[in-house]
Amino acid sequence: MADPSQGTTTAAPTAAQLATQGVAPSAPTVAPGATIEGSHEAHVESTLAGNLSKTSDGQPKTTGVEHAPQAPSPSPPSPPSRSSSSGHETIAPLKSNTSESIDEKVVERMQAQKIKEEAHGAEEDGEGGADGEGEGKGSKKKKGKPFFDKRTPLEIALEDPELAHLSPEYRKVVAEQIATIKRPPCKFSELFRYTTKLELFMNAIGLICAIAAGVAQPAMTILFGNLTTAFTDYGRLTMVNAQNATPELIAQARSNLFREVNKDVLILVYIGIATFVATWVYMFTWIYSGETTTRRIRERYLRAVMRQNIAYFDRVGAGAITTRIETDTHLIQEGISDKVVISVQFIAIFIAGFVIAIVRNWRLALVCSVIIPCIAIAGGAMNAFISKYKAAQLEATAKASTLAEEVISSVRIAQAFGTQKRLTESYDESNQETLRVGLKSARFNGLGLGVFFFIIYASYGLAFYYGTTLILQGRATSGEVINVFFSILIGAFSLAQLAPNLQAISFAKGAATEIYATIDRIPIIDSASEEGLKPDHVEGKIELEAVEMVYPARPGAQVLYNFNGVFPPGKMTALVGGSGSGKSTIIGLLERFYDPVAGIVKLDDIPLKDLNVKWLRNQIGLVSQEPTLFATTVAGNIEHGMIGSRFEHETGDARRKRVIEAAKLANADGFIQALPHGYDTQIGERGMLLSGGQKQRIAIARAIVSDPKILLLDEATSALDTNSEAIVQDALDRASAGRTTITVAHRLSTIRDADQIIVLTAGHILESAMTTDEGTAHTRLLRNPEGAYSKLVAAQKIREEEAAAEAEADDDEADHAPVPGELTREQIDEMARREKPQFEQLKRAGTGRSLASEVLERRQDDIEAAGGDLPKHYSTFTLFARMYKLNREYWRRYVFAFMGAVASGCVYPVFGIVFGGVVSTFQLDPETQGGQLRREANRYALWCFVIAILSTLAVIVQSWMYGDTAERLSAKIRLNTFKSTLRQDIAFFDRDENSTGTLTNSITDRATKIFGLFGQTQGVIIQSLFTLVAGAIIGLCYSWKIALVGIACMPLTLSAGIVRLRVVVLKDEKNKKSHAQSAQMACEAAGAIRTVAALTRENDCLELYSHQLDLPMRESNRVAVWSNAFYSLTQALSFFVIALIFWFGASQMVDSGLSVNGFFVAQISVVFASIQAGNVFAYTQDASSFFGAARAFLALEDAKPDIDAEDPTGKQVDLATAKGHIRFENVHFRYPTRPHVPVLRGLDVEVLPGQMAAFVGASGCGKSTSIQLIERFYDPLGGKVIVDGQDISELNIQSYRKSIALVSQEPTLYAGSIRYNVALGAYVPPEQVTQEQIEQACKDANIHNLISSLPDGYDTEVGGKGTMLSGGQKQRIAIARALIRNPKILLLDEATSALDSESERVVQRALDEAAKNRTTIAIAHRLSTIQNADVIFVLKDGRVAEKGTHSQLIAHKGLYFELVAQQSLEKT
Repeated sequence: MADPSQGTTTAAPTAAQLATQGVAPSAPTVAPGATIEGSHEAHVESTLAGNLSKTSDGQPKTTGVEHAPQAPSPSPPSPPSRSSSSGHETIAPLKSNTSESIDEKVVERMQAQKIKEEAHGAEEDGEGGADGEGEGKGSKKKKGKPFFDKRTPLEIALEDPELAHLSPEYRKVVAEQIATIKRPPCKFSELFRYTTKLELFMNAIGLICAIAAGVAQPAMTILFGNLTTAFTDYGRLTMVNAQNATPELIAQARSNLFREVNKDVLILVYIGIATFVATWVYMFTWIYSGETTTRRIRERYLRAVMRQNIAYFDRVGAGAITTRIETDTHLIQEGISDKVVISVQFIAIFIAGFVIAIVRNWRLALVCSVIIPCIAIAGGAMNAFISKYKAAQLEATAKASTLAEEVISSVRIAQAFGTQKRLTESYDESNQETLRVGLKSARFNGLGLGVFFFIIYASYGLAFYYGTTLILQGRATSGEVINVFFSILIGAFSLAQLAPNLQAISFAKGAATEIYATIDRIPIIDSASEEGLKPDHVEGKIELEAVEMVYPARPGAQVLYNFNGVFPPGKMTALVGGSGSGKSTIIGLLERFYDPVAGIVKLDDIPLKDLNVKWLRNQIGLVSQEPTLFATTVAGNIEHGMIGSRFEHETGDARRKRVIEAAKLANADGFIQALPHGYDTQIGERGMLLSGGQKQRIAIARAIVSDPKILLLDEATSALDTNSEAIVQDALDRASAGRTTITVAHRLSTIRDADQIIVLTAGHILESAMTTDEGTAHTRLLRNPEGAYSKLVAAQKIREEEAAAEAEADDDEADHAPVPGELTREQIDEMARREKPQFEQLKRAGTGRSLASEVLERRQDDIEAAGGDLPKHYSTFTLFARMYKLNREYWRRYVFAFMGAVASGCVYPVFGIVFGGVVSTFQLDPETQGGQLRREANRYALWCFVIAILSTLAVIVQSWMYGDTAERLSAKIRLNTFKSTLRQDIAFFDRDENSTGTLTNSITDRATKIFGLFGQTQGVIIQSLFTLVAGAIIGLCYSWKIALVGIACMPLTLSAGIVRLRVVVLKDEKNKKSHAQSAQMACEAAGAIRTVAALTRENDCLELYSHQLDLPMRESNRVAVWSNAFYSLTQALSFFVIALIFWFGASQMVDSGLSVNGFFVAQISVVFASIQAGNVFAYTQDASSFFGAARAFLALEDAKPDIDAEDPTGKQVDLATAKGHIRFENVHFRYPTRPHVPVLRGLDVEVLPGQMAAFVGASGCGKSTSIQLIERFYDPLGGKVIVDGQDISELNIQSYRKSIALVSQEPTLYAGSIRYNVALGAYVPPEQVTQEQIEQACKDANIHNLISSLPDGYDTEVGGKGTMLSGGQKQRIAIARALIRNPKILLLDEATSALDSESERVVQRALDEAAKNRTTIAIAHRLSTIQNADVIFVLKDGRVAEKGTHSQLIAHKGLYFELVAQQSLEKT
């Protein structure tokens, strides 16, 4: 029972008082002799006093009025009824303080900021971080800060600014619940934290094999050099010095050539085989260990998530957990799998290449090594410039994306005011800045790549020149020159390939830092802990002693104040009160979802903190307002309630018997038996196949199947229709028998038999009563006719009687809905037994359908007749044609880019001619033909330099032009995507797949993916194609036989690139997709964490998740065996092909007289060129991404919405003659995304010109829908919306909306000045809006004086979404924006509901002024704000239930009367 120490009862204000005063007056004293228990007046007054006070048990309470929100108090114009010595005088200082803290604080803050900027300039800007551009002291200080915060998680949480207003004791309790670990950046070794010793041993073997495979490539150059020496020696003897050669010498040369070739070719084959084995071993071991390690990380992460307290989930949403478990663990897997060992291979190649080069010829190696610093300097400079421009480009893109997010999130405002074009222009300003920086980046990228290729080809000339010098000096052979040069080159290129893999490892370390922080977090309320008491017997007595509650996620609002209550064992206690009164909070405290900041919650005299968390929750059955069912069978869902109970390990038959008994008790057995497979029917995700009442009864069965001693019912019937409610309420009554039951009820008739009733308001007990010999709690509370409970009961009773009378008189209704308590036991049993599942009801609903249903069916038939609503297919040709067409004015740049790519593609095959000439030159005898050797070598070195210059020019033109055109195309894609998005109708934005985040991301994402193919990738593809073509042509010209063999091997050399793509690159994408299902399951578990925690299903969810990981792991291991075999084979193929070409070339030289020059030209041009061209397949992913992005872009651009704001057709509205006469004629409506949920069902409303009309009613009755139909955001399914005698569907949308202004609940301002935001409301161009018009609108909105007092006046920047202003100030600017267009119709959609009381008063005055002399429709959550309306329409179930003025409706004592009474309770 409620603690008697809280004093005598006070009563809620009456509806009549509300009608005359418009606000909640102070409560009169209870009449003498009243037996009601509990009061809160004295406590409220002591709380409102700004002094330190103590709770009844001496614990500290709030330390000041500004430290915690207080209970709502009477506000003007209500005359004070308390004595000046108590209530009134203590409240006054609070109001005075608050009135100064909004407008004046904003002005003060802005003035201080202005002075600071003027005094300190750019340095102080940098320190403050206002614009991120400071490079002075502030920047230095920032750099000097430690990278890692070494404070404990609790210390960090205690310094959270949101907790600053709390007392130290309260702050500590809240901080303990929200503290998160801030660990230092993860070290590389920590990535293998969950790798077993066996797997580490396998990884070590893999590393050894990777080093071996890495050494093999530069080792091949030794054999390549030896074979070159053999070929040149043979050529020198048989061709250059043929006149001096005898048959014996030629025979000897042939024998030496075949011996050397056969030996080296055989070694090449052996190296190829060894490479195959080593590559397979290192790839398989690391991929396997990476998969298993990441699986353990995923499991441990989800286990850690499942054990967290609810406050953790209040701050970290299910979406963030999905990202961590899907994306971040994938990044870890990439960083601990093949990327590591491939990096080791590249390092081994680099080291081995230099070692071999130095061993073979240290002089040439040192000279050739200059290529490394040159490449490093060029690459570093290019990277510095491009990184700088990339950062600037990302900053501009982020600015544009911020505006896009602001606009898309408030698209209704943008469309209502017709500002799409102006907002698009604002977006394009940042977009053009992105383009400008991107064009600079393209130029530097082209220049950098040109320099890079110049260094490469110039180094060829250097190597050949100095190599010839060494040959002439007798310090090198031709083979050594080739060997050293290629060793250095292979080593240098391996370092270039290292970067992406090191980046993957870096990403893995970053992801692991966050993942491990969660894994290491042990919450203060730990459901996985075995600590705590587990009593053998539970009686069920619950006590709350002086409980104070602040939600960790909302520390600014205190929910419970010094709450004292006792809930007797085996009895039912009902909690009654308005929204936010603390009813559900008590339920959460009993489940120990949260800890109170003060006071104690006890079970059987034991504090909950001393009990084991899981044990506690196993003693409680919870049924919430929105029941969460899981995607399994009906029986499986009910069996979830047995987890952790004594029945958990019963046999299958015993469990099934218990499930059926629970279902019968919950009135669920009837419809379950009618399901296709009875209790074994899969009910679909979240129980989609069942109605709300059916899901609720399964949840009840689940709650009672373990026979808990405590049952918590949190508004378990509030979301149900009356038919379902009667059956569900009966089930609840039966389930609660003999248990300690706490129920939160919205229908007071359902709690008349409760043993205790507690009426709450603003976290206090307003009144309470226990059932005694004098009567039930219900009847005892009713003895006080002026009490809040009595008035609520009376109001509900009147409405129920009227509803019953209307139902009986309505010919369209076959049966009136039963009210709980009216039906007999037999009637309820019969209803439950005959009930059918929802999907059968839907199938049988062939008759008596509504008008909306018929319209929807006809529309669906029309869609199917037209070929369905499948997305339009775009062919590859169409995609490319449309992209080029979009960028057609830059066709000359495309021509230059194409020519540059063709030239670049021909460079490598042409270099083959030079290389062949160099090798043929090495045939000359340095002793006898030294001069000729010098001249020929110099000539070919010069050709290398010429090729370097030409290659540089070609690469610069190719990279620059393709980068330039791609940047311009991307800018157009971004702009057109944004413009096309804003063109869509509101129904488009309602779809789940079109969330604000998705649409905002798609603007840049699509442009980036299209850029990926139309930028450098397009050039590389064309370049590679012409490399193959030119190489084949040159090879056929010099040695057609060698060329044909090389061309025949092309599929093998190209396949290396294809397989590398599939195994190394696309493997990661496939792996990510394979885990998507398990990640979704984890997301659902996190999203339903309250249900999971209440059922103690954490371990069950972990087992299911682990089971879902089995298939991807088995598939990954199976695929790894053969895919890595293919990859390893392709790595070895280059050895085999080169061996084949050398062997065949030797035969051709001996048998057919093939020249050394012809052989090497054909080999380099065909074989090496095809290996080089095979790298193009690394860009296939860019091509794949392009097709999806391009199709999505064109589909959006070509989409024509049903309500097209840009459509020029339709009748124009003459604003001069518009009056604002609005009529709804039999309007039926359902939202396109919820076609089975009727919203308006024959709405008939008329608002005369100049009238102030108000729409009121419960949530979901159709109020906001009506306003959206007036704005023509949607079209009704039936009936008409008529304005000034015209059906608005026939009017031109832009012209029609010029006569309307909308002020919504959430004021939407955009980054920019106040002047810019106000001028957006005008339907004329901004330059035509005068300062006088802006100021007048602001004066009418009661905001001009504030703006004038700001340092920059109307040029003051409001910040993104208006963050520099308070809620009330933003709303008044939004009102000014609405008034500047002088609308004939003003729509106010809960325009003050999100404001504090002071801001609401100021804004309400502005709204009252704005509503004069125009038709106004207001939706209000506080009924006192619309009591002066000319007409009030009370909506219920999509129709007008009542209509009249405030006084008429109060006198009628119907639904409006009940709403007023309900609000009076909330205000008391």
